[in-house]
Amino acid sequence: MRPNKLRAILSSGGTAFGTMIGEVRNPSIAMIFANAGFDYVFVDMEHGPYSLESAADILRTARLTGMTALVRAPDAQYHLIARLMDAGAEGVMVPRVETREAAEVVVSAVRYPPLGVRGLSTSKGHNDFTSAPSLEFTRQANQENLVILQIERREAIEHIDDLLSVPGVDAAIIGPIDLSVSLGVPTDFNHPAMVDAINKVVEAGARHGVWVGMHTGGIGPLVDWHRKGMRLITWSTDIDMLNKASANGLAELKKQIGG
Repeated sequence: MRPNKLRAILSSGGTAFGTMIGEVRNPSIAMIFANAGFDYVFVDMEHGPYSLESAADILRTARLTGMTALVRAPDAQYHLIARLMDAGAEGVMVPRVETREAAEVVVSAVRYPPLGVRGLSTSKGHNDFTSAPSLEFTRQANQENLVILQIERREAIEHIDDLLSVPGVDAAIIGPIDLSVSLGVPTDFNHPAMVDAINKVVEAGARHGVWVGMHTGGIGPLVDWHRKGMRLITWSTDIDMLNKASANGLAELKKQIGG
């Protein structure tokens, strides 16, 4: 089993940069983001239009580029997580995790015994379709694969120490839009309630040895929170990049040509 690039970067004290694939279904999108220099990508199975097959194609391509291939699962359920891991995901981010019990379900679905309950099939996308001794493979997988909780509800903030102290949780990524809605201050990322909530996640991450990050299209908030300790910097999406690049390019062309 290959080493997890994202885990290696974070374990060495570095900062990792990633993005979210949420609409484009052609696997070449992973190669484009790899060429841009991203360390990891998420395939969005919560909001994206992907089937298991189309997600597997993107994950496989991402793996071939050397990026870490991740998935945002639809929910904290075994059958939604384990099959994505078998398809080639090197980690899973699960949205709307608000209780310790839900976090334990996620860990259990990602980890093999004795750390979890995940069923074993070695010669799948998660091992690039090669065979491996079962004991060696499960030990490596338990060490390399990442469990990431998405923090995006008031209840998650209230239970943040319970969530991040679950053995096997590696990271927490804040979803600021949903969190701001939950706190009653939609999209106001500078509101004191938001700043306080995000600070609580960063501080809890430091207490429990859990890496913390944020996913947003704004560069400013990512820069600011990186200075305060965030290391998982997930910027924008394929949709936002296409929208902004096409609009900005066309506007500039019309400005110079007229029309």
